[in-house]
Amino acid sequence: MVVTHSLGFPRIGVRRELKFALEAYWKGESSRAALVALGAQLAQRNWKIQAGLDLVPVGDFSFYDQVLDMTFTLGNLPERVRGFGGDPLDNYFRLARGRSVDSDRYGREIPAGEMNKWFDTNYHYIVPEFDAATEFSLDATRLLEQLAQAQRLGVRAKPVILGPVTYLLIGKSRDGSEKLDLLERLVPVYAQLLEVLAAAGAEWVQVDEPVLVADLDANWKDGLDRAYRQLASSRARLAGGCPAPARARSRARGPVHVTPTPFLRRATLLPIIHPPPR
Repeated sequence: MVVTHSLGFPRIGVRRELKFALEAYWKGESSRAALVALGAQLAQRNWKIQAGLDLVPVGDFSFYDQVLDMTFTLGNLPERVRGFGGDPLDNYFRLARGRSVDSDRYGREIPAGEMNKWFDTNYHYIVPEFDAATEFSLDATRLLEQLAQAQRLGVRAKPVILGPVTYLLIGKSRDGSEKLDLLERLVPVYAQLLEVLAAAGAEWVQVDEPVLVADLDANWKDGLDRAYRQLASSRARLAGGCPAPARARSRARGPVHVTPTPFLRRATLLPIIHPPPR
């Protein structure tokens, strides 16, 4: 049996509704409730368009970018945005833009997160920040809310998350420490996230590791293998995703050679899932 799915869906809206709604909110011309309602409407519209698929991606919708979403999911908040007294969505925008609608009420403007291009596209993401003392803690609220919303509509949902190795590799070490050393702290939080999603009814979870298009050194390849050996025991089935641009894929010099565990070979097959017999 072949199960069909997509890796994700454009979130901006056919008439760029999300762009205009964000701009209106940031200018104080609309409410947070109106922005959140528009986001839910766009997500539902996208699920409806993909109704013919066996698995529909959930969590691919974002108010800013998918890397920043993962930063908040993993609790990897820079010191300058901790302790914010306002709404979590406004704190999210503080890290993205340096300020929020509630900045005057809850504190001065702060340095925004550094932006970088998503591989060789013109899309940008907020770069995760690390140091040797970085700790991670799970906040699955965003994913669980989208998953519950999809389930109420009868969608067979497949949560989509950015993988741990990509998350570390595209981030920035602020003190020169080795980012890969954080993998042992990070993977257990991913394992916890997978268990939470499975408990909420997710059968499949798509884990995107677009760094597989890059020329990785031996340490990072070993990190991939170690991470997915640990995550393979999750109750949720893992589907590999690699949503880097085709140009980047075409420039990869042959296959990415990672220690060939059976799980990792299965996790990086794209884009059709062949689930085991039930």
